[in-house]
Amino acid sequence: MDNDQITTRSQIKHDLDPQEMLRVIFDYAAKIANERVLENVLMLMADMGREMIVSDRCTVWLLDKSKNELWSKVAHGLDEIRIPSTAGLVGYAVTHDKAVFIDDAYTNEQYKTYLLNGALHTDQQTGYRTKALMVIPFRDSQGEIMGAYQAINKLTECQQFSDKDMEYLTLASSYAGKSLESALLTNEIEATQKEIIFRMGEIGESRSKETGNHVKRVAEYSYILARGLGMSKEESELLKIASPMHDIGKVAIPDSVLNKPGKLTEEEFKLMQNHTVIGYNLLKNSNRHILKTAAVVAYEHHEKWNGRGYPRGIKGEDIHIYGRITAIADVFDALGSERVYKKAWDLDRILQLFTEERGEHFDPQVVDVFFEQLPAILHAREQYADSALEDSADVK
Repeated sequence: MDNDQITTRSQIKHDLDPQEMLRVIFDYAAKIANERVLENVLMLMADMGREMIVSDRCTVWLLDKSKNELWSKVAHGLDEIRIPSTAGLVGYAVTHDKAVFIDDAYTNEQYKTYLLNGALHTDQQTGYRTKALMVIPFRDSQGEIMGAYQAINKLTECQQFSDKDMEYLTLASSYAGKSLESALLTNEIEATQKEIIFRMGEIGESRSKETGNHVKRVAEYSYILARGLGMSKEESELLKIASPMHDIGKVAIPDSVLNKPGKLTEEEFKLMQNHTVIGYNLLKNSNRHILKTAAVVAYEHHEKWNGRGYPRGIKGEDIHIYGRITAIADVFDALGSERVYKKAWDLDRILQLFTEERGEHFDPQVVDVFFEQLPAILHAREQYADSALEDSADVK
């Protein structure tokens, strides 16, 4: 492709006037201020930079010092990409703490080595044609370089970035450092919360000699079912995070009951049933959305569609959808796993039970979605099989 073809007449745009520039800055500043999901902040930052300097593509790279890599979760036209921290023009800019812009990647001699293993190499793989390039490092509040903005191909008639573009992208980079630092901190806090919740779920399961992979599988199945039911990605993720807490109340059930190999007496069964109420009471007073969701799951995952479940015997849609989803996820994994009181069921037997219990134990709609999503559920079961956990332990 000829350089002149990069920007067709229909694509030619003009540089922003001061009023347009202010509109872009204020518009994105408001969006970024209200966003806490790191991936979304990265996309908004990339969009803001692209609009400010009228480029075809803009990527926000973050420096992963632990892996000596630069990565971008979201890049225009690309998925997550990772490169060595010294690779390409962005690697040069970050390593040398130097802003760089060039007019033509294919004729530039000064940065030829970096371009050959960066933009030009990527062009060979994708068929894209890089011409103008601009890279500007940005810093955190401690003055440490945390990443870089990279803009590719100017969409105005001249097809070249200017000193004014450098000034504007430097402004965006300064803002990016502060905003991404905040998002990374929020991300770290949320990741820590998720880890704590997951470990608490594992503790509950380990009391009845379950493996940690049981809660992972239930979490994955719950997410798949929620998405299949049409829930948003965010709400499905919330249920995935909360569902490992479904049996947290088992921490208060005596070992003699939890691990009894034979059938429970009526009194023992009532004691076992109480784990739902115990779990609910442990979680219900939290102000955290995740723990409130976990409280609902703990309380209602043993309720049945026909009203014959426990602890309250509620039925139909009176049972929260989170409880109805986790009920199927938990039973599917429990039946397919060997436990102290039973052998694992084969798949056909489990599927036959689900067919029979549609509209009895389980919400008919959730059962239908279960069968629709069965390939994904079986893939998750294989991915998080107990043998995988054992193999991981052997490696360690």
